[in-house]
Amino acid sequence: MQKLSLIIPAAGSGVRLGSDIPKPFIKIGDKTILEYAISRFTALPNLVQVIVATSKGYISTVKGIAGNISSDIDFVVVEGGRERQFSIHNALQHVSGEAELVAVHDAVRPFIRPHLIAECCEVAAKIGGAIIGVPAKDTIKKVNEIGRVIETPDRSVLWQAQTPQVFRKSLIIEAYRSAIDTEYVGTDDASLVEKIGGQVHMVEGDRENLKITYPVDLKIAELILSEHE
Repeated sequence: MQKLSLIIPAAGSGVRLGSDIPKPFIKIGDKTILEYAISRFTALPNLVQVIVATSKGYISTVKGIAGNISSDIDFVVVEGGRERQFSIHNALQHVSGEAELVAVHDAVRPFIRPHLIAECCEVAAKIGGAIIGVPAKDTIKKVNEIGRVIETPDRSVLWQAQTPQVFRKSLIIEAYRSAIDTEYVGTDDASLVEKIGGQVHMVEGDRENLKITYPVDLKIAELILSEHE
């Protein structure tokens, strides 16, 4: 399996969660959400590097977490930008020359299954890019600026994108360079790769890979953790 560098943007706030502590640093059980997220990747034999982009005030906190990571894995902490995309751009400047693939994973998705990460890596190595996602379970409505429903897309072709999103290193670097040059801001990493014509395939994940954003998500995460233990 090709060698992997992991980027985790962890510069977000805890506002929507109703917390003074940024979401990645909230504890579930005896670990932070960020630590759980990283641990899902350190189980992989092809992981050679972890890069965390965080706010200036939490750089020392993240460096403390590095002490729990195998010394065989290069651990880098960089200052994040004002938006997620800029944090990842900063992190890409530090990707190891040894890495052939780059994965980007949300700091607040602590329950991704390692075998799904491995599957994403295999697909990305073959075709360029692969992302985890699940089929949309709700009917989706497209509305105009005054709230009028103007279209109901066919749900059978709609998926909810999650992370990790894994790409050949050269492809994701090219996509970010192009986004900077054209001032394009995408909603995820795959959208930047799609913009330059790169191929991205969907790998079906599961709904346990939730993103902790609101207080109800934290309650669900605590329930999942109790079941795992």
